[in-house]
Amino acid sequence: MIPKYRKQFNQEYSQEKYRQLKDILKEKGGVEPGFRISESPIILSKEFETKLLEATESIISQINALPAETLRKAIPENCRVPNDTNRPHFFTIDFGVCRGKNGKIVPQLIELQAFPSLYAFQKTFEDAFCEVYPFLSEIRNPMPHETFKSLLKELIVGDENPENVILLEIFPEKQKTAIDFALTEKLLGIKTVCLTKVKKDGKKLYYENNGKLVQIKRIYNRVIFDELDRIPNLTTEFDFREDVEVQWITHPNWFFKISKYLLPLLQHQYVPKSYFLHEFPQHENLEDFVLKPLFSFAGSGVNLNPTKEVTEAIEDKENYILQRKVSYEPIFEDINGEFSKAEIRLLYIWRENDERPILLENLGRMTKAAMVNVDFNKKDAIWIGSSNAFFALD
Repeated sequence: MIPKYRKQFNQEYSQEKYRQLKDILKEKGGVEPGFRISESPIILSKEFETKLLEATESIISQINALPAETLRKAIPENCRVPNDTNRPHFFTIDFGVCRGKNGKIVPQLIELQAFPSLYAFQKTFEDAFCEVYPFLSEIRNPMPHETFKSLLKELIVGDENPENVILLEIFPEKQKTAIDFALTEKLLGIKTVCLTKVKKDGKKLYYENNGKLVQIKRIYNRVIFDELDRIPNLTTEFDFREDVEVQWITHPNWFFKISKYLLPLLQHQYVPKSYFLHEFPQHENLEDFVLKPLFSFAGSGVNLNPTKEVTEAIEDKENYILQRKVSYEPIFEDINGEFSKAEIRLLYIWRENDERPILLENLGRMTKAAMVNVDFNKKDAIWIGSSNAFFALD
C-alpha cells in the first residue's frame, strides 16, 4: 500500500530483529504473549485510515439513534445483569482490508463489540515496533503516552483507589491474553483477580490481597459472561446476575447489545449486508454469505461455506446471522515475495457522559489463510499473527 515504508521495513527486517521485538514484549509484560506475534506491522495509507474513520463515525451515529429497547432485546434472558449503564465504556470495531468494486483498497466491516480488547498490549506493541524499527516513529499513533494512560485510568480506575479496582477474568493465568493483563496492572496499578477468588458478603464483593480482604468497588470486566456455562464444575461465590455494589467497566449487558446482533441494522458502503438467519430472504444466494453465531468469541462457530442443510438444522435461528462474504486482499508483501491479508480493530473508549467514543489505539491481525486466525495458517508461514497498524501519507 505504501511502497516507501514497506520497502524500508522489508530491507531492514531480520530474524534477529524479530527475536528482539518478541524479547521486548516479554520483558515489558513479564510473560510471553500467548498468541503469535507477526513479524511485520500493517502499513496503510492515510486515505485508508480516513475511510475507516468515516465508516466508524457513521456506525456510531446509527448506534446512538437506536432505541434503548432495541439494544435491550439483544440480551438473552438468562444473561441479564442488574444496574446497566448508559454507555458501554469500550467500543471495538473490526474491518477487513479488501478490494472494492472500483479496484481501490477499502475497509469492510467484519464485526463490532462493546467489550475491552488488548489496549495496554497494543500500545506496548506499537512502542516495540518503533524501538526495533525507528523509522516507524514517523507514522505512529500521534496520541502521547500520558494522554493514553490518563484516559484509560480515568475510565477504569476513576476516582477510586486502584486497590479497590480489579481486572476480572476467569483463570487469567491460562488465558492467551495474560500479557495484556500484566501490562494493564503495570499501567494502572490494579490487580488481576480470577472470578473463582471473588468473595461475597451481602451486596459487597472482596478479593484477598497480601492476606487481607479488600473491597472491590470497580470491575474492569474481561469475562465473557455467556462462556461461563461451558466451564465444567465451576464454583464461584458470586453470580453476575446478582445485584451487587460495584461499578462495571464495562457492564456485561453491553457485550450483547453491541455485537453481531446489530449488523443487520447497519447501513454503509463499507458495511456488508447481513440478515438474521430466520429472516434470510429467498432472493439472496446462500453461497454468497458467511454464517456466524451471534455471541461467539474469537471466530468460534463461524461457517465460511454454509449449506441449506446446515442452516435448516439450526433450531435457534434468531441467534445466527448471515453476512455477505468479503474478499480480504493480499497486499502486504513479505521478504519472500508472498502476500498476507489483514484486518484492523479500532480500539475506542466511551466515557459515561460522552456522546461519542474516543479512539485510543488499534490492533491488527495478519493471515495467509481463508480466516484471520493463526490456527488456519501453514506452520512455516510468516507475516501472520497479531500486529499493529501504521498509517502514512503516499
